[in-house]
Amino acid sequence: MYRLFAAVEIPRDIGEALQAISHKVTGASWRPIENYHITLRFFGELDRHTAEELDRELGEIDAPQMQLRLKGAGWFGASEPHSIWAGVAPDDGLTRLASKCERAARRIGLPRDKRSFRPHVTLAYCHGTSLEEAMVFSQKHSTLDLGPFWVDRFHLYSSWSGKGPSRYVSEAEYPLGPIRNQAHLPDGNRSNSH
Repeated sequence: MYRLFAAVEIPRDIGEALQAISHKVTGASWRPIENYHITLRFFGELDRHTAEELDRELGEIDAPQMQLRLKGAGWFGASEPHSIWAGVAPDDGLTRLASKCERAARRIGLPRDKRSFRPHVTLAYCHGTSLEEAMVFSQKHSTLDLGPFWVDRFHLYSSWSGKGPSRYVSEAEYPLGPIRNQAHLPDGNRSNSH
């Protein structure tokens, strides 16, 4: 089984700037720089056949390249924070790309995602972080403004859990813009023990 999601990767220099602000929040488990991304659509646990169908559908998406900015910070979990994030400036191209990923999921029979698309980069997962500390972090970084950075592709990632943070593996990438290339899941079997 594959635990899959579609996402836009964050460039290394933007990731380094995010890491520079990732500190001093009690109970926050900060994400490693290689885990930073903007989720377009989480697909969940899929078997190989369904994953290959999804790959084909994502490979058919026609969407333009775009420039994005990260702006501001906040948290999820109204009175009990469960994650801290950096925001993404509104972008119609990104919203349309997420909608196309949603339609690809529906075409292979996955249920509609009940959560509305709220683009962000998760910086930390919280365990016992107070609302006050989350608010202080958010206010301190409310003027965060990173970028713009160019997005010329998106990825289908698998998520593997174990000791420490989850490990994300790019299983396929899909170019944006007028030139389209086929991208497929690599051959080989994965252990279900991850």
